[in-house]
Amino acid sequence: MTEQLAPEDQKLVTLAKATRARTGADEGAAVRDLDGRTYAAATVALPSLSVSALGVCVAMAVASGSRGLEAAVLLTDAGAVGADDLAVLRDFAGVGVPVHVGDPRGSLGSSQRT
Repeated sequence: MTEQLAPEDQKLVTLAKATRARTGADEGAAVRDLDGRTYAAATVALPSLSVSALGVCVAMAVASGSRGLEAAVLLTDAGAVGADDLAVLRDFAGVGVPVHVGDPRGSLGSSQRT
């Protein structure tokens, strides 16, 4: 990725990387809400519950009373944000929210908007 991330977005990368590494999950994600609060999560993969890392982040933000997002980061081997995760982000935060995608080590490869 050629552009330099803002420090606030770099913090999201750090949070997503640490959360994924701590849990050993397939994906790590972090989001920043409109009040500047951050939420970090990893993929939940239980026999009776499966939620993506971004899905958990959005659920935590909603449960905390957040009214939208400024930015999101997803660290994954998939190389892209899935359609379901993009839909969740759009449902909650609307269009135009930057989503930075990188590998599990935290090296970003692309950015897109909801």
